[in-house]
Amino acid sequence: MQRKNLCLYCNIALLMTALISGLSFVAQKLGMHYVGPFTFNTLRCFIGCLSLLPVMLLFGRLLPHTRKYSSRPLIKGGILAGIILFVAFSINQYCMIYADAGKAGFITSLYILFVPIIAVFMKHKLQRNVKISIVVALVGLYLLCAKGTMQFAIWDVLLLVSAFFFALHIITVSYYSKKTDAVKLSTLQFLVAGILSAPLMFLIEQPSMNMIVAGWKPILFIGVIVTGVAYTLQIFGHKATKPVLATLLLSSEAVFAVFGGVLLLGETLSIREITGCLIMLSAIVFSQLPDRQVIREVR
Repeated sequence: MQRKNLCLYCNIALLMTALISGLSFVAQKLGMHYVGPFTFNTLRCFIGCLSLLPVMLLFGRLLPHTRKYSSRPLIKGGILAGIILFVAFSINQYCMIYADAGKAGFITSLYILFVPIIAVFMKHKLQRNVKISIVVALVGLYLLCAKGTMQFAIWDVLLLVSAFFFALHIITVSYYSKKTDAVKLSTLQFLVAGILSAPLMFLIEQPSMNMIVAGWKPILFIGVIVTGVAYTLQIFGHKATKPVLATLLLSSEAVFAVFGGVLLLGETLSIREITGCLIMLSAIVFSQLPDRQVIREVR
């Protein structure tokens, strides 16, 4: 019974992660009105890290007899996840200067398709439905992003690259979340990502305290709610949720991103773009369904 309850809580945690992450594209877009991408990422990571310190200390006092983990997977996992997250954040946030929030959410959500592709290189068999989903998703991506000149905008391609690194992050977190404390792992990865972002903030941009204060709402929302809360919920969710269900729940991020862009930013999508969104969402969902051949083998 306790196992079932834990699975339910983990599923809810992943769904909340998708909701918060989907809405975060709106805040990311608004944040670009005040500061540069590296300034934004530096602030979000350090704020996220600081917001988790009281939680980490509180859990340590309230639950002193919880399972003790080795520090080695925590350090290794936190550093590796932080480096990957730094790359994904940097590319993704730069693209938010130009891309619509809804469109960026859908392209970024293709990390759901990259996960099984990366798994192939880790000697996992790629199921037939995943192969079909990749082709279908590319069609949807073309309808969503291709312009009249039959070319993709450079930030659409970069968003796709960031999706690949988010997939790497999911695989990394899924592996280390079972070996260490979720809150500590989340705190360390944000600390690493923030340290890597800070030098670029000063070398490439000219951060202004006045502009930071002016944009405190989206910065604080991304730092505390998205970075601190959502990514910690994701790590917790991976502890007892099967990868197929976990990625399916996370894929709903794209839907929340579109709704957020339309409702909060007044963005609009053409019929062609809406069709592309629907095709991409169908591909994402279809890629997570159990393959019939696999089911027959299990039976």
